[in-house]
Amino acid sequence: MNLGSVLILTCTLLVDTSWVTKADQPPKPPCRPGFSESFYTVFVSRDLLRGQSILKDTTLSSERVKFDNCQHSKAVDFESSDPNFSVRPDGSVYAEQEVANLSEPVQFMVTARRGHDPHIWETTVKLALAGHPPSVPVSQIGVEDMIARAWDSNPRVIKFPRKHQRSSSANGLRRQKRDWVIPPINVPENSRGPFPQMLVRIRSDQDLEKGIRYSITGAGADQPPIDVYNIDPVHGKMFVTRPLDREERASYHLRAHAVDMNGNKVESPIDLYIYVIDMNDNRPEFQNQVYNGSVAEGSKPGTLVMQVTANDSDDDTTANGMVRYRILSQTPHMPIPNMFTINSETGDIFTVAAGLDREKVSQYTIIVQATDMEGNLNFGLSNTATALISVTDINDNPPELTARTFSGEVPENRVNVVVANLTVIDRDQPHSPNWAAQYRIASGDPQGHFLIRTNPVNNDGMVTVVKPVDYEQNRAFMLTVIVSNKAPLASGIQSSLQSSAGVTISVQDVNEPPVFPSNPKSIRFEEGVPAGTTLTVFAAQDPDLFIHQTVRYSKLSDPASWLRINRTNGQITTMAVLDRESMYVRNNIYEATFLAADNGSPPASGTGTLQIHLIDVNDNAPVLFPKEAQVCERASPRSRVNITASDADADPHVGPFVFELPSYPPSVRRNWTASRISGDYAQLRLRIPYLDAGVYDVPIIVSDSGNPPLSNRSMIKVKVCPCDDNGDCTTTGAVAAAGLGTGAIIAILICIIILLTMVLVFVMWMKRREKERQAKPLLIDPEDDVRDNILKYDEEGGGEEDQDYDLSQLQQPEALDHIICKPTGVRRVDERPVIAESQYPVRPSLPHPGDIGDFINDGLRAADNDPTAPPYDSLLVFDYEGSGSTAGSVSSLNSSSSGDQDYDYLNDWGPRFKKLADLYGGGDDD
Repeated sequence: MNLGSVLILTCTLLVDTSWVTKADQPPKPPCRPGFSESFYTVFVSRDLLRGQSILKDTTLSSERVKFDNCQHSKAVDFESSDPNFSVRPDGSVYAEQEVANLSEPVQFMVTARRGHDPHIWETTVKLALAGHPPSVPVSQIGVEDMIARAWDSNPRVIKFPRKHQRSSSANGLRRQKRDWVIPPINVPENSRGPFPQMLVRIRSDQDLEKGIRYSITGAGADQPPIDVYNIDPVHGKMFVTRPLDREERASYHLRAHAVDMNGNKVESPIDLYIYVIDMNDNRPEFQNQVYNGSVAEGSKPGTLVMQVTANDSDDDTTANGMVRYRILSQTPHMPIPNMFTINSETGDIFTVAAGLDREKVSQYTIIVQATDMEGNLNFGLSNTATALISVTDINDNPPELTARTFSGEVPENRVNVVVANLTVIDRDQPHSPNWAAQYRIASGDPQGHFLIRTNPVNNDGMVTVVKPVDYEQNRAFMLTVIVSNKAPLASGIQSSLQSSAGVTISVQDVNEPPVFPSNPKSIRFEEGVPAGTTLTVFAAQDPDLFIHQTVRYSKLSDPASWLRINRTNGQITTMAVLDRESMYVRNNIYEATFLAADNGSPPASGTGTLQIHLIDVNDNAPVLFPKEAQVCERASPRSRVNITASDADADPHVGPFVFELPSYPPSVRRNWTASRISGDYAQLRLRIPYLDAGVYDVPIIVSDSGNPPLSNRSMIKVKVCPCDDNGDCTTTGAVAAAGLGTGAIIAILICIIILLTMVLVFVMWMKRREKERQAKPLLIDPEDDVRDNILKYDEEGGGEEDQDYDLSQLQQPEALDHIICKPTGVRRVDERPVIAESQYPVRPSLPHPGDIGDFINDGLRAADNDPTAPPYDSLLVFDYEGSGSTAGSVSSLNSSSSGDQDYDYLNDWGPRFKKLADLYGGGDDD
């Protein structure tokens, strides 16, 4: 077996370890998406080449890049950093372009992206011929070994691949293989330095022959993040300049370049893969600090309650990011301290013991700890969260009545009253279907007199009367009541014996009102029966069979006052003639209401209605319409009047009617004729060719079809007038037909003349009154008219105490010199501005009353625009009254009690001086 076969076998064994049976595996850890390895070595069989180039779309190896998706509904897309090679969705590596050969190993980076997930996973793939020495996979190197290699005191030297090498052997020139593929450079995160820290040295074999300048490109060098790595251009030493954070960036892909002093490429660029080694520098972080879950009471052990989740930003493929859970505490410790357990890998919380009872403990508080390093408390970092587990209610407590028997009482004939209150106890969650009670009457109420309603506040049962009960029929009810919940009882829970009880309801006797057996009572009678006729006996019955009471009757409603009722026996008799055609009769029925009252305590009364169906008799003669008509004086088709007959009676005492003219006076039949058109209509027309204009009273006799028939002589006032061509009466003819004589016309004209004369006299009187008003002088003497006068009052002197102030400031000025010399804006209110006076309108000697308003408005307008008119618009200066008073002190006035002064005249000054007159004029009375 050659070396290549050994290496392939080793790789296969590493892959096959994932197919261990589940029975031999520990509990399955939570799924974390990502590559199974951070570095893959794919060996290409020499048989695939056969000395030729690799064709496009050729699968290079059965070995595949494995990626754990965790979410199989989302496809994973792979992308290669080398355009010559790609990775199919199943992870197999194939050639994208034709490749000449694989004599030199090829290394490239593969990235994985899942749908629209922003997270990207990376791994490195190396292709090499089978039998070519590979680099050791990262998965087979321990963390300590990688750190030692990456931070060796003597950093390794990475050479550019050599294409040819001369030898002094006898064989002359011989071709050498390229160097091995450069393995990734591993750098631990959070290094303390010092920085810059040397990672590797890159050199070319040609640096002894010519000057070489080295450089690096890629993300972390000349692309963001810039200057994480740099290189000594002369010696090729590559440095890291600052601490790295794997959680920010887990790997870097750089390319190293070597050029001569003129910038010409000396070597082909080589790829440098730098992996940041994860350190346990992040604590697990719970998604929530408080989780809320619930579990039904009575749940069996192993019931899933809830799940808590903590995320660790460290590498979840290493122990740094592998989180394990455990429960630190449970509050309260009932019924046992460990009612719950947690799956250390998934964070699922389960019940571990029976005995959950919401009525005892409604909520548990669980403190959960998440620790990385696979739960190692010595090396791992931890964090805690709180899980609140609410115990939900099930209907495991049947409702129980607080007593075996309940009682109540109800007055008879009462409805919608609560007669008993049933109290119940239910230990389930209040105001839930498991707690809400429903009551049912199992027996004792076959006619449905009672209904039990549930009080939504306290769950009590309210026994309510929904159908009146009668004391004379049932004096008491014995009910059997069963209570249950709206929700059915939980499985295995039986109803309690206390879920049923007996309810005794006593019926109280009350004084019931008398009841008319037939209400309303209908009778039939012919109209026109005389007064005093007995119609019927309308008697009521007293329902109180066990109490002897007297019933008395009275009339409550009798619209036409036709009836009376006997107070003791209820006999109905008439007081007037019954008339079917009365306005109080509707549809041939007359209604009256009567009252029946007993002598109980308290008295009770009932009402009854009597309906009298009146049978019609022929007691109304027909009536003609219209009462007035108008025809032309000459016989023509338009000299006709249509008349109608109506009868207040009912069939068969109405039409068809018979219309005829009386034989007296003879002129009626001589001038007019009447002919029937139908049963209710007839036509009256002139019998002679011409009849003088005027008003004629034409009598017509109309008879109905009753048995015996009734007739009526009706008078129609017919106006005969001359007509125009259209058959309408002319104006002259209408007047003549109205029967106005010459005297009547003269009287009308005289009235019109008198009315016009009165109107003319009234107009003349109004004009004269207007002239007198204009010539009438003012009522007051012009000398007493003060509207245009300004009254001036002198100022008083200062008081006794005003000793230190100048009174001249308040006195009337004698001259205007000091006013002119005063500063601008400082002036007393009585100082008149020294400017030309405004002109005011002059009032006429005898002004017209209508001009007084205009005169006042003109004067007011002039005063408003006059700056010399008081009050003057100036700044007022208020001072004390001055240093002395010219009037002296009022205390020097001595009151005289000798009575020399006579004040009796004050009594003549009116009521306003009455008080003063009483003080000084009443000395004699004192």
